Amino acid sequence: MSSSRLVWVRTSIWIAFLVLSTAALALLPHMGYSLAFWFNLLLWIAMASGLNLMAGFTGYLPFGYVAFYGIGAYAAAISVKMLGLPIWAGLVASLLAGAALSLLFARTMVLRGIYFSIVSLALAVICRLLIANLPDSVAGGSFGIPLGISNPLGSYYLMLAVALATLLIVTWLAQSRLGLALLAIRDDPDTAEAMGVNIGRARLKAWVLSSIIASVTGAIEAWHTSIVDTETAFNLLISTKAIIYAVAGGLGTVIGPVVGVVTMLIVDDLIWQNFPILNVFLLGLVIVLLMLFLPSGIVGTLIRRKPALRRVLF
Repeated sequence: MSSSRLVWVRTSIWIAFLVLSTAALALLPHMGYSLAFWFNLLLWIAMASGLNLMAGFTGYLPFGYVAFYGIGAYAAAISVKMLGLPIWAGLVASLLAGAALSLLFARTMVLRGIYFSIVSLALAVICRLLIANLPDSVAGGSFGIPLGISNPLGSYYLMLAVALATLLIVTWLAQSRLGLALLAIRDDPDTAEAMGVNIGRARLKAWVLSSIIASVTGAIEAWHTSIVDTETAFNLLISTKAIIYAVAGGLGTVIGPVVGVVTMLIVDDLIWQNFPILNVFLLGLVIVLLMLFLPSGIVGTLIRRKPALRRVLF
């Protein structure tokens, strides 16, 4: 089978899977299922896949990824509660806020490796402190902003749409010229530059896309819970979980973060049900074992050991 034919078949299978999964998830609320677990599943798929756009395709691991999630949540909350705008305007505001913050932080990409990661973490902390110290009339102060417009069903469907859109974006990126350029930059930036790749522009595109996904996700979560405060919106565990889920599945792959999220959430749920006291210890042990025996993640390791799986996994 030719390479172009293989790509077409693989992509068709993946798109068909996404369509069927989306249809099934869309029917869940009408079948009496609780939305809590499924909403969280979709939220983390969006966050892990959004982070994968940056970490998996460029090699830049943003420990401060939560900054975009938090700024999106606050942009939506301020627009809706303080300015009296409709929820759709709050979502647009979150998108614009995420894009603006990504451009403001873009200069940090001159750093490499752990230096970039540490600086992004520091910037997330700074964002939290700045918003926490804004006047109560602007950002709600230490009590946060109660939106008073909770809509679990509407926010669930919107999160489903964002998760699907994120996966389609990553699917496109993995097979586009931009995606190939980003992978070349990740593997050897000097060689990529010598071949004519505009490193700064390519990284910036991935950075902005990744940031917007996180900011819109934060806004939808704020609508879902109907309250926003700095302690939860800028909780560093959000970055940590997104990184763990993406790495567990396989950075740089399209399906990897999805597999990582589904696997880790199921494992976490089973541990909570059967060993609530040892939950943190056992979950940490699972993560350590995954990193030791599957260093490239579940999907990444499968592809390395069985190259034939590239026909269906990517």
